[in-house]
Amino acid sequence: MSALNELLGRLDALRRQAEEELAKSDTPEALEAFRIRYLGRSSGALTALMRQLSDLPQEERPAFGKEANLCKQRLQEAFDRKSAAARGPAAGTQATTDITLPGRTGLVGHIHPITRALTEIISLFMTMGFSVTEGPDIENDYYNFEALNMPPYHPARDMHDTFYLTDSYLLRTHTSPVQIRTMESQKPPVSIIATGRVFRRDWDLTHTPMFHQVEGLLVDRGVSMSHLKGVLETFLKAFFGAGTRIRFRPSYFPFTEPSTEVDIGCVFCAGAGCRVCKKTGWLEILGAGMVHPNVLKRVGYDTDAYTGFAFGMGIERLSMLKYNIDDIRLFFENDLRFLRQ
Repeated sequence: MSALNELLGRLDALRRQAEEELAKSDTPEALEAFRIRYLGRSSGALTALMRQLSDLPQEERPAFGKEANLCKQRLQEAFDRKSAAARGPAAGTQATTDITLPGRTGLVGHIHPITRALTEIISLFMTMGFSVTEGPDIENDYYNFEALNMPPYHPARDMHDTFYLTDSYLLRTHTSPVQIRTMESQKPPVSIIATGRVFRRDWDLTHTPMFHQVEGLLVDRGVSMSHLKGVLETFLKAFFGAGTRIRFRPSYFPFTEPSTEVDIGCVFCAGAGCRVCKKTGWLEILGAGMVHPNVLKRVGYDTDAYTGFAFGMGIERLSMLKYNIDDIRLFFENDLRFLRQ
């Protein structure tokens, strides 16, 4: 018997043995063992037999190579059919898919509560004729304090818990510096709201080191406290509802005189008294007042001809009250359970 006939006989015997063993392999584990034993690239029986091709004379190699490849193709196709059957209908063709089942929907994003509140606030003030302006997050001491009637020795500076970067530069503690910058570059009348991030050294249920503010400024001839009350009442009733109770209390801010703090009826207990409002039935919402003459003089405005009012509010606080959120830190923790509500 020639070497070619011997190898062809061994190839045929290997094929029959493999087909018999494949017929008995009914589990994924048995099929994997069959693949490694017969079709494995490095140690499979068929691979080992094909390596003996080099022992044949040159003229006999094509004949054996052809038969070996046909054998391998036949076993591979049989193995693939058996594997597909073992995986069951769920892994079969597309025809086995139940198209009546509900589809999988992708996650839909939501607008963050702070963004929603800020967008609504800006829209309400723009309908009253205010324009929107912004300023830098890093300010110098002059714009953040001194130009707002807070000289270096003023005790009100201690209320701001400032992040100082150098002796002269700091992370702004309010958006009021934008008002000074605007008045320096613009003659009256001025009617703006300044929005942006502010920074203070604070961290608890109702305070964070970074939060957002909206401050308003209106300067013109004949502006009075009654104009301020009218603007704020219009805004608060549009934002919280027409039935919102509002009260103005005397207060003190170095950059306004007279100054006031504005409260609304507690949105949690409807004024009956609860833990949130400390049994008073009222919640502080913002600070405001008539622009101090010293501030107007700093920017070169004629205080005999012009008066103005200013107000400021925290977006997080407004959002907490509007959307019934009890912990300000939820805004910044990126908890998907909160953001999906």
